[in-house]
Amino acid sequence: MKPKRTGAQVTTLRRFVAPSLLFAHINRTVAGIRHVTFYFQSTTLTFTPPWSTCMTCDTPNYVLHSATYKQAMELRPNLAVLPWGATEAHGYHLPYGTDVEEAAALGERAVARANESGCRCVLLPAVPFGANHTQLYQVATINMRARTQHAVLDDVADSLVRQGIDRLVLLNFHGGNEFKPMIRDVMLGHPIFIVQVSGWNLADVSDLLTDPGGDHANEFETSIMLHLRPHWVRMADAGEGRATPSRLPALSSTPGVWAPRDWRSATEDTGLGDPRSATAEKGMAIMERFVNALAPVLVELAGARAGDFPFVIS
Repeated sequence: MKPKRTGAQVTTLRRFVAPSLLFAHINRTVAGIRHVTFYFQSTTLTFTPPWSTCMTCDTPNYVLHSATYKQAMELRPNLAVLPWGATEAHGYHLPYGTDVEEAAALGERAVARANESGCRCVLLPAVPFGANHTQLYQVATINMRARTQHAVLDDVADSLVRQGIDRLVLLNFHGGNEFKPMIRDVMLGHPIFIVQVSGWNLADVSDLLTDPGGDHANEFETSIMLHLRPHWVRMADAGEGRATPSRLPALSSTPGVWAPRDWRSATEDTGLGDPRSATAEKGMAIMERFVNALAPVLVELAGARAGDFPFVIS
């Protein structure tokens, strides 16, 4: 969600900090100021005052990674969101954990928005490994086979069902992952309803981009990461993300025809799409559209009753 601020606050901060400042968010607790986040036109900076007396700060009860058992018992969720990403190279300029950060951030914001409406959703820790069979030439890229993903999903579902949580949203942000067959198998063995969400397809954002082409470490992903983790992005190292032209156009472009891509041959810098027009403002706008699309899905599913189609579980 976009932090609240007044026109007077923004004007004052712009005068004393920088004219490119969009707004600033002060994170306060009963113990004092935790940190201040400055949102500029091209980056985001977080500052922790050295005089801050905040030794322990409140964490939301819906983020399981940082929540306590007491918080989880108070929330008593009936819907869990499982972010799923990958650990792979993203051009020369983005971190290996890009997909994980995208999935986790989108999940946290959408769950927060849904719970503001009275829902009881919980965000599970993200799964950091995905299907990366054709990227294994890259240093330290990790591949998780389909059978392993199936086992992880089955164990997560089994655990949730035992705790009375019968709704799971699998929030994927890695194009190489495909969970539909696994979801069918897991639902056959457990009384749980599982939804697959492809985060990057939640809304059309092409109008926000200078170059909407490509699908990896491109302007789209780079903008999101400039918004989420600007200090992890090395724009000076960014390549062009140039794709190798296909010599088999019928195989590459016929609708309904799919084949895996040999990534070493497909791109020189591991990216596909020119990232150099990316900005943090574009990333912020992209994430807001995605949250606006996903939050109502969570609200609807969390509030569904047994017998409602397509939820149905009785």
